[in-house]
Amino acid sequence: MDSTGIEESSQRDDDNQGEVTKDMEASVVDTPSASVAISANDHTLSHVEAMSQVESVMANLITEDPLLSDLPPQVTLEEVNSCVALEYGQAMVVNVRRADDEVMAVVVTQNATVLDLKHAIKRYITLKQIRNGGKLHLSWKYIWKRYWLYFNSQKLSDNRKSLKEYEIRNKDEVTFIKRLKDRG
Repeated sequence: MDSTGIEESSQRDDDNQGEVTKDMEASVVDTPSASVAISANDHTLSHVEAMSQVESVMANLITEDPLLSDLPPQVTLEEVNSCVALEYGQAMVVNVRRADDEVMAVVVTQNATVLDLKHAIKRYITLKQIRNGGKLHLSWKYIWKRYWLYFNSQKLSDNRKSLKEYEIRNKDEVTFIKRLKDRG
C-alpha cells in the first residue's frame, strides 16, 4: 500500500470515529439470567444513539441482577464497585443522619478515615443533586467549617484517624451537627 492508500484509510477511520457501522460485529453480553445483543441493524448509529442502547442494556442487567437490583438505573462504576465491595466484606455502610433527620447510607472501605468518610458524603450528595436536578455546586469548605460529624457523643475531629479508632462499625449512625460558635 502506498502513502496515498494509508492517508485514505486513516481519513476513513477518522470519519467513522464515534460511530457504530453495519460493518462492525454485534456485541453480545452474556449473564446467567440473560443474553442481550447490541447490534447495528443496517444503519449507522451516532455516538449518542449507541450510548443510549448501552445504557438501556446496562439498566436491564442491573435490574435483573439480585446483587445490583437496588442500585439506580443511571448507576456509576463507583456505585457498582461499592456494592460488590460490600458483598465481599471489603466495605461498610455508615448511616449519616442530617439535622433534618434524613439518613444517608454512605459506603466506605473497612479501613476508611474520617476524611474518607467526608469524601464519601460529598460524592453521595453530589450524585443525589445531579440525579434530582438540584444545585450542582456546594462549598464543602464552608460545610466542614460549619458542621461536625459525631458518633456516640464524640466529635470526629481528626481527619487522619480511622473510623475503627472511633469504634465505628458497619451500619453505625454518625450525626451531622452544626458547630456552635466558640465564645472566648
